[in-house]
Amino acid sequence: MELEFGDAAKIAKLPQEGVHCYPGSAKKINRNRIVSLILFVALAAGAAACFLLANGNYTVILLGGVCVIGVIVSVLVFCQTFLVAKYRVAVDYNEKAVVLRYRYSTISIPFENFDGREGKPDEAQALIDKNFNKGGNQYLILDDVFQDACYQTSMTDLESPEDFKKLRDDCYAIADAYGARNSKDKVKFYYEKDEDDREGADEDEIDKIIEEAKNEGKEEAKPADQPEESAEDKSEE
Repeated sequence: MELEFGDAAKIAKLPQEGVHCYPGSAKKINRNRIVSLILFVALAAGAAACFLLANGNYTVILLGGVCVIGVIVSVLVFCQTFLVAKYRVAVDYNEKAVVLRYRYSTISIPFENFDGREGKPDEAQALIDKNFNKGGNQYLILDDVFQDACYQTSMTDLESPEDFKKLRDDCYAIADAYGARNSKDKVKFYYEKDEDDREGADEDEIDKIIEEAKNEGKEEAKPADQPEESAEDKSEE
């Protein structure tokens, strides 16, 4: 299975054992802990006040319920910081898989299904990078090529730029050696398609719509079937 799309020589050059762990950014972890603690205290106080002062007022009770939900979210965010402090992404050469943390889930992508490639931010993240990451930010897509979802991490998500560069090198080497991206069965996202393919598909769709419109016009213009007059009818006239 490993060699279906891969190169045995390149696979042999990869580490054959060990786990490379890449922890989350300490700056982000500390910020999330502080913010979640502040929100926890504020929302817990708000919830307590709402329930004590509600006195049958359903609006105040509802507001207290919202505060309780906020308290739960704050606790979950705080707990998650300890998980990503251990590792946000790990390359497990023992199990031959790239492992990443997504909220409270652990997602494992086998090497034979893996593709690592350069990513890019969405509009909101690009604006944040422009204003707050003056040194620039880089993105890496971690993709199971046979699934219709992929995951992305960035330089600012990890502990250091050196960690990001090492992870990127590991992922590129694995993707190149195992070659899952070469499979005809891989999921191909819209933005990965060639511009020519997109334009050709658009033109075909437009031609199809025009042809259907012409056919509909012909059917509407065609008169209803009428019985032909017989020779006797014509002579009587």
